[in-house]
Amino acid sequence: MATGFIAVTLAAIVFLTQSLRFLELVIESGASGASFWLLAFLALPRFLEIILPIALLAGIIFIYNRMTIDSELVAIKAAGYSPLQLARPAIMLACVLTVMLWGITMWATPASLSSMQHLRQVIKTQFSALLFREGVFNQAGNGLTVYMRARTSEGELRGLMIHDTRNPDVNPSTVTAKRGVIVARPEGEQVLVFDGSRQEYDRKKGTLHRLNFERYTIDLPASDPVRTRWREPEERTIFELIYPAPNDEARADPKARYEFIVEIHRRIVAPLIALAYTFMTCACLLTGPLDRRGQGRKIAFAIASAITLQALFLMVFSLARETVIGLPLMYFLIVAPCFMAVFFLSGYGEKFRRKILYVGANN
Repeated sequence: MATGFIAVTLAAIVFLTQSLRFLELVIESGASGASFWLLAFLALPRFLEIILPIALLAGIIFIYNRMTIDSELVAIKAAGYSPLQLARPAIMLACVLTVMLWGITMWATPASLSSMQHLRQVIKTQFSALLFREGVFNQAGNGLTVYMRARTSEGELRGLMIHDTRNPDVNPSTVTAKRGVIVARPEGEQVLVFDGSRQEYDRKKGTLHRLNFERYTIDLPASDPVRTRWREPEERTIFELIYPAPNDEARADPKARYEFIVEIHRRIVAPLIALAYTFMTCACLLTGPLDRRGQGRKIAFAIASAITLQALFLMVFSLARETVIGLPLMYFLIVAPCFMAVFFLSGYGEKFRRKILYVGANN
């Protein structure tokens, strides 16, 4: 329950912070609110790889420290339970979360990242003509220039001037208006302007025609089709990394193939951090003397160990992208702390600790 509560809290914080990245894009492009929420939710799975292990770490610290303060661990140890037996519930939960993380990293995260990048590209492509900047002359396609003095918080455009020379068979025209809005129609986007005038220059007669209006509509150029882009390794599922499509450029690129291999190993190793956090934290909190006033030093050491492990893993992963030596180091960095923690949680570790203390006391 503690792990779930902390995970939901952290996910909500990450969701709010990440949603700000897409707020400006959606507002400026005039996309729907559904696009904003969809982008924000698609960005969330990639952070679960970090959120769930941290939530598990915090839950283990909270529960075992509470049991220490309430003297429950003292009573359980007095009944003959070893530290490894006390750590069994946390280890079981860590195994469940590790399996969940494997599913997230191998399928959910790459699928969500690929969908998010595609949706961002669709929004930018479809609404590129709508991204007019204030105080400058914007080129909205070949032969159409749009100037606006300001944009209100409601999306209304103020102080418009639109110069249209797109059709060579039609006389060029300039439209000025006090205000306007951009609307999306099934046939395309349009600028709807109010309270202005349209001036058209007749090349043959050399005359200028002026038309005052209360409402006028100007069609914007159609958006370009969404381009097919090369997906990064983190945007591909585990099967797409192992068996790229026959027409995939990565098949003929050794560098891309190596990046795929590194990403495959990262997805295998990264979820095991939850297990490493669990073993290390349990080894810190469940071994040695217990203090009813709390275990501040043990908790600080457990947190410092987790931060160090995460930092070293990021360093080794960066090394693995440059050289093959980093691949076995990724596995060693996760497996070694687990074996050391199991040793200290077992009876052999307790005997070893007492022997060290005895030798130190005699010296």
